[in-house]
Amino acid sequence: MDKIRWLLVGAGDISQKRVAPALASASGSEITAICDPRTEQAKALAADCGVQQCYADFDQALEASGADAVYVATPVWLHTEHAVKALGAGKHVIVEKPLGLSEADSLRAVDAAQRSGKKAACAYYRRFYPRYHYTKEMLTNGEFGQVVSVRMTYSSWMNPAPVDPKHWRVVRAKSGGGPLSDMGTHMFDLLIALFGMPRSVYARCENITSDWDVEDSAAVVMRLSNNALVTASFNWNSKTWRHEFEIIGTEAKIDWLPYDSGPVVKTMGRTTESVDLPNADNVHLPVVEDFVQAVIADRQPVCPLSEAAKTNALLDAIYWSANENREISLTSQKRSFANA
Repeated sequence: MDKIRWLLVGAGDISQKRVAPALASASGSEITAICDPRTEQAKALAADCGVQQCYADFDQALEASGADAVYVATPVWLHTEHAVKALGAGKHVIVEKPLGLSEADSLRAVDAAQRSGKKAACAYYRRFYPRYHYTKEMLTNGEFGQVVSVRMTYSSWMNPAPVDPKHWRVVRAKSGGGPLSDMGTHMFDLLIALFGMPRSVYARCENITSDWDVEDSAAVVMRLSNNALVTASFNWNSKTWRHEFEIIGTEAKIDWLPYDSGPVVKTMGRTTESVDLPNADNVHLPVVEDFVQAVIADRQPVCPLSEAAKTNALLDAIYWSANENREISLTSQKRSFANA
Protein backbone atom coordinates (compact mmCIF):
# COMPACT_ATOMS: atom_id res chain seq x y z
CA MET A 1 0.00 0.00 0.00
CA ASP A 2 1.54 3.31 -1.08
CA LYS A 3 -1.43 5.60 -0.42
CA ILE A 4 -4.04 5.70 2.35
CA ARG A 5 -7.57 6.65 1.29
CA TRP A 6 -9.44 8.33 4.13
CA LEU A 7 -13.06 8.54 5.19
CA LEU A 8 -13.31 11.65 7.38
CA VAL A 9 -16.20 11.37 9.85
CA GLY A 10 -17.24 14.73 11.27
CA ALA A 11 -17.21 18.03 9.38
CA GLY A 12 -16.95 20.41 12.34
CA ASP A 13 -14.40 23.09 13.21
CA ILE A 14 -11.48 20.76 13.90
CA SER A 15 -11.95 19.01 10.55
CA GLN A 16 -12.31 22.25 8.65
CA LYS A 17 -9.33 23.97 10.24
CA ARG A 18 -6.80 21.17 10.66
CA VAL A 19 -7.82 17.55 10.07
CA ALA A 20 -9.01 17.78 6.47
CA PRO A 21 -5.99 19.88 5.37
CA ALA A 22 -3.68 17.37 7.09
CA LEU A 23 -5.31 14.35 5.45
CA ALA A 24 -5.18 16.09 2.08
CA SER A 25 -1.57 17.27 2.27
CA ALA A 26 0.26 14.40 4.01
CA SER A 27 2.46 12.31 1.76
CA GLY A 28 0.76 9.04 0.81
CA SER A 29 -2.64 10.28 1.97
CA GLU A 30 -5.86 11.41 0.30
CA ILE A 31 -9.45 12.05 1.37
CA THR A 32 -11.89 9.86 -0.51
CA ALA A 33 -15.11 10.62 1.39
CA ILE A 34 -16.65 12.80 4.11
CA CYS A 35 -19.47 11.74 6.42
CA ASP A 36 -21.63 13.93 8.64
CA PRO A 37 -25.40 13.89 9.27
CA ARG A 38 -25.29 17.65 8.75
CA THR A 39 -25.36 17.21 4.99
CA GLU A 40 -24.83 20.83 4.02
CA GLN A 41 -21.78 21.09 6.27
CA ALA A 42 -20.39 17.85 4.85
CA LYS A 43 -20.94 19.01 1.28
CA ALA A 44 -19.26 22.34 1.98
CA LEU A 45 -16.17 20.66 3.41
CA ALA A 46 -16.12 18.15 0.54
CA ALA A 47 -16.22 21.01 -1.96
CA ASP A 48 -13.33 22.72 -0.19
CA CYS A 49 -11.29 19.51 -0.35
CA GLY A 50 -12.27 18.49 -3.88
CA VAL A 51 -13.93 15.31 -2.56
CA GLN A 52 -16.78 13.76 -4.55
CA GLN A 53 -18.26 11.34 -2.00
CA CYS A 54 -20.48 12.62 0.83
CA TYR A 55 -22.50 10.53 3.25
CA ALA A 56 -24.97 11.28 6.03
CA ASP A 57 -24.98 7.69 7.31
CA PHE A 58 -21.80 6.27 8.82
CA ASP A 59 -22.60 2.60 8.12
CA GLN A 60 -23.23 3.38 4.48
CA ALA A 61 -20.01 5.37 4.28
CA LEU A 62 -18.01 2.47 5.71
CA GLU A 63 -19.49 0.08 3.17
CA ALA A 64 -19.49 2.22 0.04
CA SER A 65 -16.65 4.75 0.29
CA GLY A 66 -13.76 2.41 -0.54
CA ALA A 67 -11.66 4.01 2.22
CA ASP A 68 -8.69 2.23 3.79
CA ALA A 69 -8.81 4.28 6.99
CA VAL A 70 -11.24 6.37 9.02
CA TYR A 71 -10.50 9.59 10.86
CA VAL A 72 -13.05 9.98 13.68
CA ALA A 73 -13.56 13.71 14.31
CA THR A 74 -16.99 13.49 15.90
CA PRO A 75 -17.97 14.68 19.42
CA VAL A 76 -16.52 12.69 22.32
CA TRP A 77 -19.57 10.54 23.07
CA LEU A 78 -19.36 9.10 19.53
CA HIS A 79 -15.62 8.38 19.51
CA THR A 80 -15.64 4.76 20.61
CA GLU A 81 -18.86 3.89 18.75
CA HIS A 82 -17.39 5.09 15.47
CA ALA A 83 -13.95 3.63 16.16
CA VAL A 84 -15.34 0.19 17.01
CA LYS A 85 -17.50 0.15 13.87
CA ALA A 86 -14.66 1.29 11.64
CA LEU A 87 -12.25 -1.30 13.05
CA GLY A 88 -14.93 -3.97 12.70
CA ALA A 89 -15.24 -3.01 9.05
CA GLY A 90 -11.53 -3.63 8.56
CA LYS A 91 -10.42 0.02 8.49
CA HIS A 92 -7.40 1.62 10.12
CA VAL A 93 -8.47 4.39 12.53
CA ILE A 94 -7.38 7.68 14.05
CA VAL A 95 -9.66 8.98 16.81
CA GLU A 96 -9.77 12.54 18.12
CA LYS A 97 -9.08 13.03 21.84
CA PRO A 98 -10.06 12.07 24.43
CA LEU A 99 -10.47 8.49 23.26
CA GLY A 100 -13.71 7.93 25.19
CA LEU A 101 -15.99 9.07 27.99
CA SER A 102 -14.20 6.84 30.51
CA GLU A 103 -11.54 4.18 30.70
CA ALA A 104 -14.14 1.44 30.33
CA ASP A 105 -15.53 3.19 27.24
CA SER A 106 -12.02 3.64 25.81
CA LEU A 107 -11.13 -0.01 26.33
CA ARG A 108 -13.94 -0.97 23.94
CA ALA A 109 -11.95 0.70 21.17
CA VAL A 110 -8.65 -0.77 22.42
CA ASP A 111 -10.16 -4.27 22.34
CA ALA A 112 -11.62 -3.69 18.87
CA ALA A 113 -8.21 -2.59 17.58
CA GLN A 114 -6.53 -5.68 19.02
CA ARG A 115 -9.14 -7.98 17.47
CA SER A 116 -8.96 -6.32 14.07
CA GLY A 117 -5.21 -6.25 13.68
CA LYS A 118 -5.54 -2.79 12.12
CA LYS A 119 -3.55 0.29 13.08
CA ALA A 120 -5.38 2.57 15.50
CA ALA A 121 -4.21 5.82 17.08
CA CYS A 122 -5.52 8.73 19.11
CA ALA A 123 -4.79 12.28 17.94
CA TYR A 124 -2.84 13.49 20.97
CA TYR A 125 -0.86 15.72 18.63
CA ARG A 126 1.23 17.37 21.34
CA ARG A 127 3.37 14.21 21.40
CA PHE A 128 4.80 15.54 18.14
CA TYR A 129 5.73 18.97 19.51
CA PRO A 130 9.47 19.75 19.36
CA ARG A 131 9.22 21.10 22.94
CA TYR A 132 7.97 17.71 24.12
CA HIS A 133 10.87 15.88 22.46
CA TYR A 134 13.35 18.43 23.80
CA THR A 135 12.00 17.94 27.34
CA LYS A 136 11.96 14.16 26.95
CA GLU A 137 15.62 14.26 25.91
CA MET A 138 16.47 16.39 28.96
CA LEU A 139 14.86 13.73 31.17
CA THR A 140 16.63 10.90 29.36
CA ASN A 141 19.98 12.68 29.72
CA GLY A 142 19.42 13.34 33.43
CA GLU A 143 19.66 17.12 33.01
CA PHE A 144 16.93 17.78 35.58
CA GLY A 145 18.70 15.82 38.27
CA GLN A 146 15.86 14.51 40.41
CA VAL A 147 12.47 15.82 39.29
CA VAL A 148 10.79 17.31 42.36
CA SER A 149 7.79 19.22 41.01
CA VAL A 150 5.54 19.56 37.95
CA ARG A 151 3.02 22.36 37.51
CA MET A 152 0.20 22.55 34.95
CA THR A 153 -2.25 25.43 34.51
CA TYR A 154 -5.06 26.17 32.09
CA SER A 155 -7.76 28.84 32.33
CA SER A 156 -10.15 30.33 29.78
CA TRP A 157 -13.81 31.26 29.33
CA MET A 158 -16.56 28.82 28.37
CA ASN A 159 -20.22 29.76 28.46
CA PRO A 160 -22.12 28.11 25.57
CA ALA A 161 -25.85 28.79 25.31
CA PRO A 162 -28.13 25.73 25.12
CA VAL A 163 -28.64 26.42 21.39
CA ASP A 164 -24.89 26.63 20.73
CA PRO A 165 -23.68 23.61 18.68
CA LYS A 166 -20.82 23.30 21.19
CA HIS A 167 -23.11 23.07 24.23
CA TRP A 168 -22.47 19.32 24.37
CA ARG A 169 -19.06 20.15 25.83
CA VAL A 170 -20.71 21.05 29.16
CA VAL A 171 -22.95 17.94 29.24
CA ARG A 172 -21.16 15.11 31.04
CA ALA A 173 -22.90 12.30 29.16
CA LYS A 174 -21.59 13.74 25.90
CA SER A 175 -18.21 15.23 26.84
CA GLY A 176 -17.03 13.12 29.77
CA GLY A 177 -16.32 16.26 31.80
CA GLY A 178 -15.44 19.95 31.68
CA PRO A 179 -11.97 21.53 31.27
CA LEU A 180 -10.37 18.39 32.73
CA SER A 181 -11.73 16.33 29.84
CA ASP A 182 -11.39 19.01 27.17
CA MET A 183 -7.94 20.49 27.75
CA GLY A 184 -6.72 18.52 30.75
CA THR A 185 -6.55 15.30 28.76
CA HIS A 186 -4.01 16.82 26.36
CA MET A 187 -1.80 17.82 29.31
CA PHE A 188 -2.31 14.53 31.16
CA ASP A 189 -1.33 12.62 28.02
CA LEU A 190 2.05 14.36 27.93
CA LEU A 191 2.50 13.92 31.68
CA ILE A 192 2.02 10.16 31.19
CA ALA A 193 4.30 10.13 28.14
CA LEU A 194 7.06 11.87 30.11
CA PHE A 195 6.74 10.22 33.54
CA GLY A 196 4.39 7.24 33.28
CA MET A 197 1.14 6.91 35.19
CA PRO A 198 0.98 8.81 38.49
CA ARG A 199 0.88 6.68 41.62
CA SER A 200 -2.08 8.55 43.11
CA VAL A 201 -4.34 11.56 42.71
CA TYR A 202 -6.29 13.88 44.97
CA ALA A 203 -8.72 16.30 43.34
CA ARG A 204 -11.43 18.84 43.94
CA CYS A 205 -13.93 19.78 41.23
CA GLU A 206 -16.33 22.69 41.63
CA ASN A 207 -18.97 24.74 39.84
CA ILE A 208 -18.15 28.26 40.93
CA THR A 209 -19.80 30.30 38.19
CA SER A 210 -21.90 27.74 36.28
CA ASP A 211 -24.75 25.30 36.82
CA TRP A 212 -23.49 22.64 34.39
CA ASP A 213 -23.18 18.97 35.32
CA VAL A 214 -19.45 19.23 34.49
CA GLU A 215 -16.90 21.18 36.52
CA ASP A 216 -15.93 24.75 35.66
CA SER A 217 -12.98 24.62 38.12
CA ALA A 218 -10.64 21.85 39.21
CA ALA A 219 -7.48 21.46 41.27
CA VAL A 220 -5.49 18.24 41.24
CA VAL A 221 -2.45 16.97 43.14
CA MET A 222 -0.75 13.87 41.73
CA ARG A 223 2.15 11.82 43.05
CA LEU A 224 4.62 10.49 40.48
CA SER A 225 6.52 7.23 40.78
CA ASN A 226 9.48 9.03 42.42
CA ASN A 227 7.09 10.81 44.85
CA ALA A 228 7.45 14.17 43.06
CA LEU A 229 4.20 16.15 43.24
CA VAL A 230 2.23 17.43 40.28
CA THR A 231 -0.07 20.38 40.90
CA ALA A 232 -2.65 21.15 38.22
CA SER A 233 -5.44 23.70 37.96
CA PHE A 234 -8.10 24.06 35.27
CA ASN A 235 -10.75 26.74 34.86
CA TRP A 236 -13.49 27.54 32.36
CA ASN A 237 -14.69 30.63 34.19
CA SER A 238 -12.16 33.37 33.57
CA LYS A 239 -12.12 35.80 30.66
CA THR A 240 -8.38 35.91 31.09
CA TRP A 241 -6.28 33.14 29.51
CA ARG A 242 -3.42 31.08 30.85
CA HIS A 243 -1.82 27.85 29.63
CA GLU A 244 1.48 26.77 31.21
CA PHE A 245 3.61 23.74 31.96
CA GLU A 246 6.67 23.59 34.21
CA ILE A 247 9.04 20.83 35.32
CA ILE A 248 11.42 21.53 38.22
CA GLY A 249 14.38 19.33 39.10
CA THR A 250 17.21 19.57 41.57
CA GLU A 251 19.53 20.76 38.77
CA ALA A 252 17.30 22.39 36.16
CA LYS A 253 13.80 23.41 35.19
CA ILE A 254 11.89 24.04 31.99
CA ASP A 255 8.89 26.28 31.38
CA TRP A 256 6.49 26.19 28.46
CA LEU A 257 5.12 29.73 28.67
CA PRO A 258 2.67 29.47 27.02
CA TYR A 259 2.20 25.74 26.69
CA ASP A 260 1.57 25.57 22.94
CA SER A 261 3.66 28.32 21.36
CA GLY A 262 6.62 30.64 21.70
CA PRO A 263 10.07 29.76 23.04
CA VAL A 264 10.51 27.47 26.02
CA VAL A 265 12.57 28.76 28.94
CA LYS A 266 15.32 26.44 30.18
CA THR A 267 17.06 27.16 33.48
CA MET A 268 20.22 25.36 34.61
CA GLY A 269 21.18 26.53 38.09
CA ARG A 270 20.99 30.32 37.72
CA THR A 271 21.54 30.38 33.95
CA THR A 272 18.44 30.87 31.83
CA GLU A 273 18.08 30.53 28.07
CA SER A 274 15.17 30.89 25.66
CA VAL A 275 14.92 27.99 23.20
CA ASP A 276 12.84 28.45 20.05
CA LEU A 277 11.04 25.17 19.22
CA PRO A 278 8.20 26.01 16.80
CA ASN A 279 5.38 23.59 16.09
CA ALA A 280 4.26 22.46 12.64
CA ASP A 281 2.04 25.04 10.94
CA ASN A 282 -0.77 22.45 11.07
CA VAL A 283 -0.34 20.53 14.33
CA HIS A 284 -2.44 17.62 13.02
CA LEU A 285 -0.14 17.03 10.05
CA PRO A 286 2.57 15.14 12.00
CA VAL A 287 -0.14 12.86 13.47
CA VAL A 288 -1.38 11.92 10.00
CA GLU A 289 2.12 11.57 8.54
CA ASP A 290 3.19 9.27 11.38
CA PHE A 291 0.04 7.17 11.02
CA VAL A 292 0.39 6.78 7.25
CA GLN A 293 3.97 5.60 7.71
CA ALA A 294 2.87 3.25 10.51
CA VAL A 295 0.39 1.59 8.14
CA ILE A 296 2.85 1.38 5.26
CA ALA A 297 5.77 0.16 7.40
CA ASP A 298 3.56 -2.05 9.61
CA ARG A 299 4.64 -0.48 12.90
CA GLN A 300 2.84 1.08 15.85
CA PRO A 301 1.79 4.73 15.58
CA VAL A 302 3.19 7.16 18.15
CA CYS A 303 0.02 7.15 20.27
CA PRO A 304 -1.84 3.84 19.93
CA LEU A 305 -5.26 3.49 21.54
CA SER A 306 -3.83 1.47 24.44
CA GLU A 307 -1.69 4.47 25.37
CA ALA A 308 -4.58 6.94 25.00
CA ALA A 309 -6.74 4.84 27.33
CA LYS A 310 -4.29 5.59 30.16
CA THR A 311 -5.37 9.24 30.08
CA ASN A 312 -8.99 8.17 30.49
CA ALA A 313 -7.97 5.98 33.44
CA LEU A 314 -6.28 8.98 35.06
CA LEU A 315 -9.30 11.19 34.37
CA ASP A 316 -11.61 8.59 35.94
CA ALA A 317 -9.45 8.54 39.05
CA ILE A 318 -9.48 12.34 39.28
CA TYR A 319 -13.26 12.51 39.13
CA TRP A 320 -13.60 9.65 41.59
CA SER A 321 -11.24 11.41 43.99
CA ALA A 322 -13.30 14.59 43.75
CA ASN A 323 -16.52 12.66 44.38
CA GLU A 324 -15.06 10.78 47.36
CA ASN A 325 -12.91 13.65 48.68
CA ARG A 326 -9.95 11.33 49.16
CA GLU A 327 -6.71 10.27 47.56
CA ILE A 328 -7.11 7.56 44.92
CA SER A 329 -4.36 5.08 44.09
CA LEU A 330 -3.68 4.22 40.46
CA THR A 331 -1.39 1.30 41.18
CA SER A 332 -4.30 -1.15 41.41
CA GLN A 333 -4.71 -3.55 38.51
CA LYS A 334 -8.39 -2.57 38.39
CA ARG A 335 -8.15 1.03 37.30
CA SER A 336 -11.66 1.76 36.03
CA PHE A 337 -13.24 4.25 38.45
CA ALA A 338 -16.12 5.53 36.30
CA ASN A 339 -18.71 3.24 37.87
CA ALA A 340 -16.98 2.46 41.16
